[in-house]
Amino acid sequence: MIFIIRKRHIAAAAVLCVALIGAVLVEGHGGVAQVFAPQTQTSGKIVVLDPGHGGEDGGAVSGDGAVTESGLNLEIALRVRDLMTFSGVETVMTRSEDVSTYTEGGTIRQRKVSDLKNRVALVNGTENAVLVSIHQNSLPSSPSTHGAQVFWNEQPGAQDLAGEMQEALNQCINPERPKEAKEIADTIYLLKNATAPGVIVECGFLSNQAETARLEEPPHQRLLAAAITTGYLRWGSEEGAT
Repeated sequence: MIFIIRKRHIAAAAVLCVALIGAVLVEGHGGVAQVFAPQTQTSGKIVVLDPGHGGEDGGAVSGDGAVTESGLNLEIALRVRDLMTFSGVETVMTRSEDVSTYTEGGTIRQRKVSDLKNRVALVNGTENAVLVSIHQNSLPSSPSTHGAQVFWNEQPGAQDLAGEMQEALNQCINPERPKEAKEIADTIYLLKNATAPGVIVECGFLSNQAETARLEEPPHQRLLAAAITTGYLRWGSEEGAT
């Protein structure tokens, strides 16, 4: 029997192996990341990692109400940050704690608007930024629906970035039922108003009980972070961004 292996699949596997090794080395959110991080960074690209929601805005909630989206977003984003640091990619985070980023507003709605505006301002104020926003999905009407999916904005390069991340996620997270990356609806304020290429990664469905349990597990979070990082590195190698 003869197996034909595409060169890009070999490259993807190699990058993913490096990412997984890095996930072990940086376990604990940055404890040894700086020690093992490559010392060269030639791209000038800065990845703005955005853990969605935070603080009083918990986002989506699991069926039993025990798990909120904001905490999972932060855990996964921190792991992505550590892997990107390990890989020599410069990052900035919109938040690194369970807080909201609002600076004004008396009502909850006003504070949410302020939070989103501040995130957009950070992205648009960062030179050569690439936005990666981490979220969780929910579809209570279909509790069996599961899997990770990527959405892109209209900025140049975003669709290709989403495609690379989706392929890595399909290999690692959705092997039995691959998903397709899609363009984000223009009602999503953050990606609509960001002037940088941006993607939202919906890591899983909190309306699915089994997937919610996986999303809480550190090994699954590390695998998600490795796939997201692999997608970025693959895109960067093709774009000359890393």
